[in-house]
Amino acid sequence: MTDSPAEAAMRAVLEIEAAQGLDAIKKAVRGFAKPHGYDRFVLFSASAANEDVIERIHWVEGDWFGDAQPVDAETYVRRCPVTRHLLDARDAFFWIKVQEPDGERYQVVRTPQGSGVQGLQVPVFGPRGLEGAMSLGGTQVDSSPRVRLGLGLVASAAFFCAHRLLEAPLDENLGRLTPREREVLAWTAAGRRQADIATTLGLSERTVENHLRSARRRLGATTTAQAIRTAIRQGEIEG
Repeated sequence: MTDSPAEAAMRAVLEIEAAQGLDAIKKAVRGFAKPHGYDRFVLFSASAANEDVIERIHWVEGDWFGDAQPVDAETYVRRCPVTRHLLDARDAFFWIKVQEPDGERYQVVRTPQGSGVQGLQVPVFGPRGLEGAMSLGGTQVDSSPRVRLGLGLVASAAFFCAHRLLEAPLDENLGRLTPREREVLAWTAAGRRQADIATTLGLSERTVENHLRSARRRLGATTTAQAIRTAIRQGEIEG
């Protein structure tokens, strides 16, 4: 007897929860998604505060551009502006590709129709707001409510498990800032703007933000203000 989409999704989520590595997460996602026409996958960390939305791609796979060529993270980011729609989304949404005179663009739709690559994007929210997303695509995808809900559960589980396995700091590094992280956080504590810090240290603003993000993670903080308080308390920077 074939499992219903709800039963298959729950089984995939349980497999993901037990995963000890990214390969096991991929296998569980494929196992649920491929029977419903989804054979392209991208899983990434994201932030509304990041100019490019995407912070880190954990997994990209499949013929995303219909040219049978392998897709790496850099190529995906450059050619997939659909991620910008995450900033306006609160729930999973379907998308299609539309050909225009100046090239392809993505369009959010209620139900994908027609030929070409189409799919579902699932934003994932946590204590800090938008934290990540998963996009799943194919050429003939099942867009029924049951499958959409199942994909949402599987994608969220995949993101949180991958984030835990790949981005969580090692215990021995908790609370230990690198010299550059300490420097950037100290300037921030002194009230300097990121643009000014970047100029002073000869860095890009994005690099400054990356150092702050890393410092927050290393200190177990969810905000920069909390990271500053923790760093002062631990003697990492002066108050």
